[in-house]
Amino acid sequence: MDNQNKNLLIATALSFVVILVWFVLFPPPEATVDETAPTTEQTLETAPGVTAPSAASDAPATTSAATAAPEAALDTARVEIDAPALIGSIALTGGRIDELSLRNYHETNDESSPVVQLLEPVGGANPYYAVYGWAPGNGLQAADVPGPNTVWSVESGETLGVDSPVTLRWDSPSGLIFRRAFTVDEKFMFRVTQSVENTSGNEVSAAPYGILARHGEPSDLKNFFVLHEGAISMTDGTLAENKYKKIRDFDPAAEAGTRAETYQVSENGWIGFTEHYWETVLIPDSGTSYRQAIKYNEARDIYQAEIVLPTQTIAPGATAEVSTRMYSGAKVWEVINEYQDQGVDRFVDSIDWGWFFFLTKPIFWLLHHLHQWIGNMGVSIIALTIFLKALLFPLAYKSYVSMAKMKELQPQMEEMKKKAGDDRQKLQQEMMALYKREKVNPASGCLPILLQIPIFFSLYKVIFVAFELRHAPFFGPFQDLSAPDPTSLFNLFGLLPWAAPEAGTTLALVFIGILPILLGISMFLQQKLNPTPTDPAQAMIFAWMPWVFMFMLGGFASGLVLYWITNNTITFTQQYLIMRSHGAKPDVFGNIKSTFKRKPKDAKSDGK
Repeated sequence: MDNQNKNLLIATALSFVVILVWFVLFPPPEATVDETAPTTEQTLETAPGVTAPSAASDAPATTSAATAAPEAALDTARVEIDAPALIGSIALTGGRIDELSLRNYHETNDESSPVVQLLEPVGGANPYYAVYGWAPGNGLQAADVPGPNTVWSVESGETLGVDSPVTLRWDSPSGLIFRRAFTVDEKFMFRVTQSVENTSGNEVSAAPYGILARHGEPSDLKNFFVLHEGAISMTDGTLAENKYKKIRDFDPAAEAGTRAETYQVSENGWIGFTEHYWETVLIPDSGTSYRQAIKYNEARDIYQAEIVLPTQTIAPGATAEVSTRMYSGAKVWEVINEYQDQGVDRFVDSIDWGWFFFLTKPIFWLLHHLHQWIGNMGVSIIALTIFLKALLFPLAYKSYVSMAKMKELQPQMEEMKKKAGDDRQKLQQEMMALYKREKVNPASGCLPILLQIPIFFSLYKVIFVAFELRHAPFFGPFQDLSAPDPTSLFNLFGLLPWAAPEAGTTLALVFIGILPILLGISMFLQQKLNPTPTDPAQAMIFAWMPWVFMFMLGGFASGLVLYWITNNTITFTQQYLIMRSHGAKPDVFGNIKSTFKRKPKDAKSDGK
């Protein structure tokens, strides 16, 4: 390989290192909340909080009866939610789902740790809830429809469960009877049916809506470039992802102090907020035409995802009814895929597959089925890496054969350099003639490597975002492949009964774990298949690169590090065997010795 190709590879590697170092050392700043901003209770009568949409037009409107969230939301009367996968409650004030936890998932790998909480009432640390209601149309005023502060009564049911629905009721002063019926399945899906019975004697109209309201950004926001966190929506087959920062930069909406982006859905869609492993999404039934929007209230620091269904006209004595679903739970591929099969359009796209979705989806599918067959996620990652390396072996073979041929020509190329001296043009002409005569393409060794990059980046993406790796055990101390290596010199690599230093701290960099060490060694050995470059700058870069990666990736998920170790080991083995089959005899141990061999003083002074 000539100097140009070497420089290309070095530049590519250095660019990757710089990007990783930048995001590790200088992550995006976390959002700050203005502690002096008025609270919900302070602005109950004066400022909009959760804003109800308008039934009259597509433009959102502030309605006085649907302003801020209710006071004492934590203390309001509640209906308990008790389902196989979900626990929580519905607040009768507002008739909202605002307290929801995942029964089977804990915050840490310790079963005694608290379960994961998704939705939280106003008054908690991170209020996040689902609000439903009706926007008044012809013949109605704001006081005639239920709003976020309306106190509902229980008409039927005591506890919301799989076989026990709950119906709430509110009688309007204008003679309308509003009902809100809740059901929940054995996993993470609610169905909310809103109805209005017109006993007023006059024809009226109103538009049903649903809102997910989130006060501020999530406290555990990761802000990592490879992961999407924020609003997510599907509009007739078009996926839209908006991070919280982007939402704050939306164009101003019709209502003062609010920014919004609106989508008109013809047949199929859904909208909500997604996190690393969890999501809450509002889902109208397929075939429904409706409006959905993402909003940000600047004064209150509230993010909203809303759906507004077509206005219903209710004749005297008639009843109008609208039903929608809400998914609030873990992003388990098997569960989400099942709901997609039941009619939720492209629901698996709520998982962050990234730009290379055409690769990440099949790669995850294979990992999922390997895990079902093997039963151990760590072994499944190793098996998947082996399979992909075998699949790409023809490309790798061409690359390594090209490198072997270039290595055979190395003595002739060195002789040409000596004869050409400083005449670069002459050297280039002679090398091109040599390549032509020997039928060698110097770029053929690089192209197969470049073609493999999207595939291995996709595998990296899958291992990082897949929920299935969360708290997935490998063996021994490695009981959570989504967490950093729990071993370190600090606890004698898991032999002592105390935890390793927390990832990201100075101690964690000093007392590094066994997996990052194996990663550094595997990169170092792979590098030593070839002699140390004669150029001092290149030699220094190659010498430091394995250990830079070792420390940088030390805080990454152990499943990712396991993948890198497996990939490096297979690459080393493939390259070694192919080079041997073409007559080359890699002197790995000799190259290692030369790395630590001290140079003579005169060689140092000459820069050799």
